[in-house]
Amino acid sequence: MLPFQPPLEPMLARLAESIPNGNGWLYEPKWDGFRALVFRDGDEVFLQSRDLKPLDRYFPELPPALRENLPDRCVLDGEIVIAGDGGLDFEALLLRIHPAASRVRLLADTSPASFVAWDLLALDDRDLRTSPQGERRAALEDALADARPPVHVTPATREHATASDWFQRFEGAGLDGVIAKRLDGEYEPGKRVMFKIKHARTADCVVAGFRWHKAGEGLVGSLLLGLYDDDGRLHHVGITSSFTMERRRELARELDPLRGNALDGHPWAGWASSDGDSAGGGEQRMPGATSRWNRGKDPSWEPLRVERVCEVGYDHLQGDRFRHATTFRRWRPDKRPADCRYDQLEATPPYELGTIFRTIGSPKEPARRDARIER
Repeated sequence: MLPFQPPLEPMLARLAESIPNGNGWLYEPKWDGFRALVFRDGDEVFLQSRDLKPLDRYFPELPPALRENLPDRCVLDGEIVIAGDGGLDFEALLLRIHPAASRVRLLADTSPASFVAWDLLALDDRDLRTSPQGERRAALEDALADARPPVHVTPATREHATASDWFQRFEGAGLDGVIAKRLDGEYEPGKRVMFKIKHARTADCVVAGFRWHKAGEGLVGSLLLGLYDDDGRLHHVGITSSFTMERRRELARELDPLRGNALDGHPWAGWASSDGDSAGGGEQRMPGATSRWNRGKDPSWEPLRVERVCEVGYDHLQGDRFRHATTFRRWRPDKRPADCRYDQLEATPPYELGTIFRTIGSPKEPARRDARIER
């Protein structure tokens, strides 16, 4: 039996504006996937999500690989990722959250997932959560010394210059930024004791609609953002929802004049009568589409005349959409909606994910070659 049993709240990170410098830090790339804790006790393998739910049924290809590569009795913290042609593919992960086992199995065969480990919380009878981070990292490297894809140990370094270099280059492979941990720190479940440093950028976007807040009409829940491509087509690129309740009331009043005849000539008019995840007028995902994570939510959206522009803060663009919800900065009355184009966004040079994994797609070599802490 393991020293402790699931569920276990994972240790969390708080946002920092810059990579902390000085002695005593361990830096790792910030992976963009599904957080997962792995509990292995002999033949039993359990994958736990960040919100304490089981993940096993969505990634049937991982338990056999974990049995093959992990010690017989251990608990690991890490990330489930899927590698696509252009780097990490978060949309492929979302597709796994599907009720049909046959569909999940098909996706597992065509787009298999990998597990990237970054912490060892238990080994045999030892509970390592109170051991310093530096000792846990060394134990992780030893425990997974012979691990092969799709199981990987995340790269780590104690050098600030190396972490800064990773922050710039690894984004091109779909990674999110850098994580900083104190080498003398314990593993503290549920507490924000790590630091995450993410890319901070701004963009001017068209506000082409909104959703009501879950509390009901009279409160704006989120603004629907759009950007034009080179052909003049307005794409739904994400939302911004970082408002106080009072500001939500103000926005409802402020946007009300733009609701009149809003569908007349609206570029997303085809979505008004559409249901499901497919857009009525093309291949884009409709703004009000039901989330794969929250089936049953009201998918309705309210169109607005395409006249307003706002500046938002964002950290990462995946494909043609913002990866995470953006942060509202200000209205831009000086900007025309037609000027809100993709070409304003900073282009990220591509970076080969295989150079981070080292052995991705090469099952004959150990996955650990690039895992040792760079000192």
